[in-house]
Formats: sequence, structure tokens, C-alpha cells
Amino acid sequence: MVDTLNNRILKCLQENARQSNTAIATQVGISSPAVGERIRKMEDSGIILGYKAEVSEEALGYQLKAIITIRAFMGKLKPFLENVKGWEEVVNCYRITGNENIVMEVVLRNQKHLEQFIDRVISYGESKTQIVLSHVVAQNPILK
Repeated sequence: MVDTLNNRILKCLQENARQSNTAIATQVGISSPAVGERIRKMEDSGIILGYKAEVSEEALGYQLKAIITIRAFMGKLKPFLENVKGWEEVVNCYRITGNENIVMEVVLRNQKHLEQFIDRVISYGESKTQIVLSHVVAQNPILK
């Protein structure tokens, strides 16, 4: 389903999902209706899952970003997995293999907010926190 042309369309959409089919058609060398049809087919087949707005954490008052890993205490993983979904600070959360069970990407207003968040997390397990200094690769397009 993902041929070279669809791959180029996907790259365009991942770089800017708001661009028109006409703009994409110009970049990939086919007609606008053909681009629209290919996009629709990729949506229907589940290749394209949706479209989202990229938001500035800083503009919303979050000055810190951190990566937190957790090695859950016996019997605490399931309660953690239920509760973490409601925590506004958590941007991404992954259940992983290895010594730790969880990796979270979180945004926080300041150091005090980080301290309060860690205090909440430590009841579920042993945690390690790394402060993110900069974003080296962000939303790199996924291609076949």
C-alpha cells in the first residue's frame, strides 16, 4: 500500500499536515485529486492515524522537560498504569523491557513542580530523573 509516491506524500504530511493537497501535488508530481485519493486510502487502511497540532510547552508555562524511568515495586505496576493516564504532566509514557518498567516524558512548570511530581511517582517504585537540555531530533518523518 505504501509505494514511493505514498511515501513522499506521507513525508509532506508529517512535515506539515496543514498544507493543501495542491501543495503536496506540486511537490510529488501528481494531481491534487490523486493526492486526496491516496491520502483517503491511507487513512482508511490505518496508515495515517490522525492529525495533531504541535504545541509549545514553554508558551504554556512549562519550563522543564524531563525523562523519568521507574522500576515498579511489587504489586505497584498495575495501579501506576491506571493512574498515569490522568497525570497532566505526562506527555508520553512507555512500558519497557529491562531493569526499569516505565519511561515517561514529562513537562513541568519549574523545579518545585518537578519535586512534587517525583514525590507522587516514588510511591510506585524507584525512579531516575534526567532533565532534557535540548531537542536534537523532533518528529522525524517515518518512512517505509
